Amino acid sequence: MNRKAIVVYGVLPALVIAGAATFHRMSRNAELDRQKAAKDAALVTVSMAPVETRPFHGTLAFTGTVLAVDRAEIKAEVSGRVTRVAVREGDRVSRGTMLAMQDEEDLLLSMQVAEAQAAQAQAQQARRDNDRAVALLEKRSVTRQFAQQAETAFHATQDASRAAASNLGLARSRFHKARIASPIAGEVAQRLVQPGEVLAPGQPVFMVVDNRRMEIQADLPAASAASVKVGQKVRFRVAGFAGPFEGAVANVAAAVALDGRTLRVRVELPNADGRLKSGLFAEGEILGNGEVQRPALPVALVRAEGQEAQVYVEEGGIARLRRVTLGPEQDGWRAVEGLAAGVKVVSQGRDQVSEGSRLRIVPEGK
Repeated sequence: MNRKAIVVYGVLPALVIAGAATFHRMSRNAELDRQKAAKDAALVTVSMAPVETRPFHGTLAFTGTVLAVDRAEIKAEVSGRVTRVAVREGDRVSRGTMLAMQDEEDLLLSMQVAEAQAAQAQAQQARRDNDRAVALLEKRSVTRQFAQQAETAFHATQDASRAAASNLGLARSRFHKARIASPIAGEVAQRLVQPGEVLAPGQPVFMVVDNRRMEIQADLPAASAASVKVGQKVRFRVAGFAGPFEGAVANVAAAVALDGRTLRVRVELPNADGRLKSGLFAEGEILGNGEVQRPALPVALVRAEGQEAQVYVEEGGIARLRRVTLGPEQDGWRAVEGLAAGVKVVSQGRDQVSEGSRLRIVPEGK
């Protein structure tokens, strides 16, 4: 065997072994890269924000229903059939605007008859007065019998005139009461009547509200009587609206309720844009004068579910769900109970996080 053959047979196995080792190493590196890529793909990129200690006013929590300060439940004053309805729900009306009419044609006819009778009675009385004056003037002296007859006729004419005037007054009064009008300016919130219906006295027919000024009547614990005062600021939330509303305590009841447990206060709030509507449910706080330090999170990080919220903390690179109890909201911060100051919660990227998610934490804004 020549030297070249020996070299070939000696080197070739080494090359094969080296190539196999290289291929194995490359395959191993590719697998590691694939595993790392899969691992990285399973990570959720998030930023964290710390629970901070913030000053909050002492508060008195309350719940109540938002109502218009000026509101009118309009009821029928007389019985009768509805012959005309002039408005619909949502229509704006002025004070005195006619909303509906009962027995319009019949009452107009009755009033016209009463006016005619009154005019006729007045004419008869005037004619009697004139005849009496002429007779006295011509005779200058009359018998007692004639005088008595003249006086009886005069009184009868007066009685007829007064009766006609009374009938006219009643007809006008009934017509006025059958004309159902709004006592305030505002918006028709409810229409409870249709043409052709027969109404009974006292039957509700319309609700008119003026939503430019609203109020909440809230019942507080009787023990709060010493701490709540007219003029105190109020913050509250209404479901479906993004931000909190502000108002002020307008009235504090002069006495606690008969059960001795509650004190009613009236919170008044401006509503020039008409966003708030009567009947909405509100939750809020009456702000006290002192301040207390409480753990808090920015409002944007808190998604309230009633008086609670869910947040995520990080433990060993894993997301863990925590439920917190919400306190008052002030200046863009919401007090929380259940997390200590300094604990960090997921801020950016929280929509992609669930219990057990593996986290990759980066600085905020990255």
